[in-house]
Amino acid sequence: MKLAVITDSSAVLAPAVRERQDVTVLPITVSIDGVDYIEGETLTAEAFYGLMAQAKDLPKTSQPSLATLEETLAYYQAQGYTHVIGLFLSSGISGFWQNIQYLKDDFPQLEIAFPDSKITSVPLGAMVASVVEWADKGLDFETIQANLQVQIEGTKAFILVDDLNHLVRGGRLSNGSALLGNLLNIKPILYFNEEGVIVVYEKIRTEKKAIKRLMKLILEGTKDGRYKVFVIHANAREKAKALKFSLEREGISDVEVANFGSVIGTHVGEGALTLGYVPIVDTKS
Repeated sequence: MKLAVITDSSAVLAPAVRERQDVTVLPITVSIDGVDYIEGETLTAEAFYGLMAQAKDLPKTSQPSLATLEETLAYYQAQGYTHVIGLFLSSGISGFWQNIQYLKDDFPQLEIAFPDSKITSVPLGAMVASVVEWADKGLDFETIQANLQVQIEGTKAFILVDDLNHLVRGGRLSNGSALLGNLLNIKPILYFNEEGVIVVYEKIRTEKKAIKRLMKLILEGTKDGRYKVFVIHANAREKAKALKFSLEREGISDVEVANFGSVIGTHVGEGALTLGYVPIVDTKS
């Protein structure tokens, strides 16, 4: 088996994974006041938040290019690859996953799988890294897919939103709810549900209590088994570092910290924090 992995630029990848010949990243374009940028290439996460703060309207993010995906599949087929796994941002926040299913039948020399990751960012990157690791160990295609499904089903991500008004601008919260939330100092915790859609998990009074609740959710969720734990922030680096320190003080080591890019940053707004985890699947070569 000669396996390739295709993902998109919403995934946070280690350089060693991104630079592999058997890994391809499809860029996502973000439009800010009529100017198009490519996430991670012509627009850094830090620059994105500065531009979004000054923009007249919320940024608009596109789907990865279907034509580029077809070209990539054709390339891997021509290079003698036999299997491909495509891991892209959740179908709950993008229509890309639904739009590509027909391609599995268009490349007869490739066995193609497009599982719905139901997630994005750091956990999506962790899944990509796991797939190439399992392939390097010589696991067969069916076992890799089964392991991947364990990760998808066991991944959790909880998001603490800083600004309710941002959700209103994005059409995800009514003006009345936002006003009430701001008056009462409500800090909603969102999460990716079983369908990969961002929805409200709980409404907590004050940020301090919300962060304590996030910590409890992570500690309870990871008490059995092995997990990769992560903190992702929307241009809130110091708060993310504090959360990392708190998690490590509770005995969770190797916490990864990353910055949300334009895709999720557009949804949740500057200042948002995410805590979550991905199960580590133990394998034997």
